[in-house]
Amino acid sequence: MDGIVTDVAVGVKRGSDELLSGSVLNSPNSNMSSLVVTANGNDNKKFKGEDKMDGAPSRVLHIRKLPGEVTETEVIALGLPFGKVTNILMLKGKNQAFLELATEEAAITMVNYYSAVTPHLRNQPIYIQYSNHKELKTDNTLNQRAQAVLQAVTAVQTTNTSISGTTVSESAVTPAQSPVLRIIIDNMYYPVTLDVLHQIFSKFGAVLKIITFTKNNQFQALLQYGDPVNAQQAKLALDGQNIYNACCTLRIDFSKLVNLNVKYNNDKSRDYTRPDLPSGDGQPALDPAIAAAFAKETSLLGLPVAAVPGALSPLGIPNAAAAAAAAAAGRVGMPGVSAGGNTVLLVSNLNEEMVTPQSLFTLFGVYGDVQRVKILYNKKDSALIQMADGNQSQLAMSHLNGQKMYGKIIRVTLSKHQTVQLPREGLDDQGLTKDFGNSPLHRFKKPGSKNFQNIFPPSATLHLSNIPPSVSEDDLRTLFANTGGTVKAFKFFQRDHKMALLQMSTVEEAIQALIDLHNYNLGENHHLRVSFSKSTI
Repeated sequence: MDGIVTDVAVGVKRGSDELLSGSVLNSPNSNMSSLVVTANGNDNKKFKGEDKMDGAPSRVLHIRKLPGEVTETEVIALGLPFGKVTNILMLKGKNQAFLELATEEAAITMVNYYSAVTPHLRNQPIYIQYSNHKELKTDNTLNQRAQAVLQAVTAVQTTNTSISGTTVSESAVTPAQSPVLRIIIDNMYYPVTLDVLHQIFSKFGAVLKIITFTKNNQFQALLQYGDPVNAQQAKLALDGQNIYNACCTLRIDFSKLVNLNVKYNNDKSRDYTRPDLPSGDGQPALDPAIAAAFAKETSLLGLPVAAVPGALSPLGIPNAAAAAAAAAAGRVGMPGVSAGGNTVLLVSNLNEEMVTPQSLFTLFGVYGDVQRVKILYNKKDSALIQMADGNQSQLAMSHLNGQKMYGKIIRVTLSKHQTVQLPREGLDDQGLTKDFGNSPLHRFKKPGSKNFQNIFPPSATLHLSNIPPSVSEDDLRTLFANTGGTVKAFKFFQRDHKMALLQMSTVEEAIQALIDLHNYNLGENHHLRVSFSKSTI
């Protein structure tokens, strides 16, 4: 979720990557000049590349449009979150590289991820696709520098040992001093929650603690890993990346602090090692020592520092940023906010006996405002879903791809379609297409809606709200058990009996219950609101 979506079909469009194979591939429509690459050290061969649209998966990935000054380490860092990187070949003159991962599965995950969110190196978009090669055969004497960097990174990744002493250039990874990262989010059009940060940074290792706050009108966070190496890998891969389309840019430094002291677990601070912490009153107190150290650290960076540590206490998005987030959320159609973001998703492997446009509208509506749903007439296990903007389609894809719906693991990818067409006037398409544009059930219609900050991955625990006073725990337990699952636990909110947490025995059961019971009429003009919770009971 860290980049802009462009109109290049990443992972489908093949680039001119036939640089290493023994055969010469000639194509009348080749769009690339012949290039000479020494592949085995014995002879020079000329190859012509061609664009292919078959996109067969390979564990070798072809990376194009690299900035001239980019290092091997930066290219390797693109692959680290997805698995072990086993080889790299840089073609400096061509601004290209090949990256080989240990497994095809890791490569597929990487291409799928970066097809949703364009990766950036040095603030420049780059393009990744499958290579026609199944493995990289490189001559180590010709590729020594890259091999040395690869070994160094692998040493850090697998053994977490210091790599000083190996003959590695200055661009290679050196052990980090602190396991704590300091994160500043620039260009924050959309709210970024603590859980979004946790989700992104967890790809690089166990996140122990996060504290978020606003300083100098900027949303910032301190995030602590269990191991400094994880902090290093995260910084290497994520610094300068965008969380959403063309906005919410991550700026990451190492903190001078080596340990965070979190007092409350709530939406502003969290200690994942201590689930027993109280939630406080919504305003986590920063430890005075940390506040002082942080003030000192900020002054070292040359930023103006508030004289009092108390300036760090109202840890929330300031009004100006909240207003910007609200404005962005309200003007999703404007260019710039979701420029180039594909709003249409293709969902496949659906249970065609069970699925309806309404059920897809309800589930995908957790992550954005679904405009239209079309179950394909000739392929009823697939559907097109049009979201209100590119950010929402990315959120839905990242949260719902691989989840189980009606007993089948669904696949969610970006569609090549720009919109979902409605059937022609007077044509009966058996209710397979539905327009939800004017639905009263959209969760994100109000600019700056609180719902933006309560977007969580599917979980077994559901958050219920809008419960009328007459409805008891037993009523709700019975209602949810009737969806075919088992209710494991239930808890009303102490201060407010209009809300409750209810835990099903599996995530799949919770998904089913949400589809069946969101907007269920409980009487007294109360329609039940159901969403996924980040908490457990």
